[in-house]
Amino acid sequence: MADETNLLSEFLRARRELITPEQAGIPVLGVRRVPGLRREEVAMLSGISAEYYLRLEQGRDRNPSLQVLESIARVLQLDEHTTDYLLGLGGERPRRPRRGRREIVPVGLAKLVASLPYPAFVEGKYLDVLAANPLAAAISPRLASGRNRLRDVFLDAAERDLFPDWELATMGLVAGFRKSVGTDIDDPRLIELVGELSLASPRFRELWARHDVGPRRGVLMRFEHPQVGELVLNREKLLVSETDGIMLVIYHPDAGSSTAEKLAMLGSAIAPPAATRSVDEDARH
Repeated sequence: MADETNLLSEFLRARRELITPEQAGIPVLGVRRVPGLRREEVAMLSGISAEYYLRLEQGRDRNPSLQVLESIARVLQLDEHTTDYLLGLGGERPRRPRRGRREIVPVGLAKLVASLPYPAFVEGKYLDVLAANPLAAAISPRLASGRNRLRDVFLDAAERDLFPDWELATMGLVAGFRKSVGTDIDDPRLIELVGELSLASPRFRELWARHDVGPRRGVLMRFEHPQVGELVLNREKLLVSETDGIMLVIYHPDAGSSTAEKLAMLGSAIAPPAATRSVDEDARH
């Protein structure tokens, strides 16, 4: 994978191509041979020289000022999260030693997930499922410890079928993933995961190349469940303190909704582990 300088170059090119002249307030005269804005147009609107902007896109300037990056962010119409990501790409920062650290779910959090009356799971920095309760698995069997949300959503046909808004869902998923991993592009796990998905999924490859960055936050989710049909659930993503990006994810329905009734049906079909053990013990005796 490219170093941070090249990542800044890739980011600037990708985002420049997404802004049309009309969006930037530039009149279009004649045929344009490039998508989005030209380099010199970004430079002009940012208040920097075309030569300097060219050096940035070519990776020949390693330490752009905060003011320059903020000006470019304004021209490229970046939101707050994507601007923060761009600022993180600028300048030189000391490297941290890379060592694979296993993500561990705190004991109290695991107990909380198991006790919640709603589908809930714990999601790691790389969107691994670290723990999940039975109701989450009732929504999708792929919501289980040891699975990875990116692999499942992009590569598993049954998981894809759960999302009637799959195109929109994948866009948000990749933007949140890029926010989660930040600019740690020499992370071996990141390199492995992005490489695998880029080879196996044209959709992931397309979205990763856009350099969209978005928060891992609460949204309204729609599922097409194979047993109960449409589910409309509020999704909350709550950052777990004193962890490296671990999130508690909870799906909950509006009170009194048809989804609440369907979720209750799914829950009633799940035998509590304690009850199951009791039945087994009775059978042995």
